[in-house]
Amino acid sequence: MSGHFHINTPLLESIKMSKLVGTTVYLKMENSQPSGSFKLRGIGHLCQQLAAQSKGVVCSSGGNAGMAAAYVARKMGLPATIVVPSSSPELVVQTLRDLGATVKIIGKVWDDANAEALRLVESEGLTYVPPFDHPLLWQGHSTLIAEMAACLGPGVKPGAVLLSVGGGGLLCGVIQGMKEVGWTDVPVVAMETVGADCLNAAVKAGKVVTLDDITSEAKCLGAKTVCRQAFEYSQSSQPPIISELVTDQQALQAMQRFLDEERVLVEMACGAALAAVYSGVITRLQSEGRLPAALGPLMVIVCGGSSVNMEQLSELAHKLQT
Repeated sequence: MSGHFHINTPLLESIKMSKLVGTTVYLKMENSQPSGSFKLRGIGHLCQQLAAQSKGVVCSSGGNAGMAAAYVARKMGLPATIVVPSSSPELVVQTLRDLGATVKIIGKVWDDANAEALRLVESEGLTYVPPFDHPLLWQGHSTLIAEMAACLGPGVKPGAVLLSVGGGGLLCGVIQGMKEVGWTDVPVVAMETVGADCLNAAVKAGKVVTLDDITSEAKCLGAKTVCRQAFEYSQSSQPPIISELVTDQQALQAMQRFLDEERVLVEMACGAALAAVYSGVITRLQSEGRLPAALGPLMVIVCGGSSVNMEQLSELAHKLQT
């Protein structure tokens, strides 16, 4: 299909990660999207459907959704306003401005920024680009699974799909894609950090809950409430979703190890998914019988992240090791 803003990203085998878990590990390199993360798939699709005749777009974001919205708006010749919380790194704010977006810094967490974005929709007639909770976003994100299935070839299924969960947009898209390619019996390991665990909290409570605060350093996972569709998928067994948590320290160690071994720098939100392999979550799930002992290939979605550089990495290391 023509007219996409996203690219078909590489699916790379990781020899070191494969050795660690005793089965082939494939990395879906969404960090190589032009905007730096998987968000471009869904946001590009949504903007093409909703924003063609628009006065401009507005997006509330801790980083990656804003980058994607700013990138797409620039390509479509539309003005973009990105509302970020004060917790967003200066690096993100500067990149958004470099992409030609107007940046507003409002509130402490994403929820505050989102309230301002919705106000601008009303007062200025802008098209709202939600960061994770919209069927068009999920449809765009589902293309990621179609690409994976094409790489694996007909009739080949993975042992599990590993991803990070923030608000749940990627999870919804992945589940939709898995249904489309017939992977409904393939488990999804949904990773969050302690302190940004809105899906895990909802799974434990048996209903959607709102976290009091985001205390994790993985700010891009920082939605206080998971989208309802993601929660509903977690209650169904097709595909089965296993919700797991790692600490900020484990996510950071995963980032550092991934940089050493694969020579790729990703942000902490992405480190949560990588930590499923590096911190032994997969091995533990196998020993508990929640994943089969003889496991087919693991597909890890390297969701990416533009809000990280070496300075951020050393700041995180300093903060989390004190």
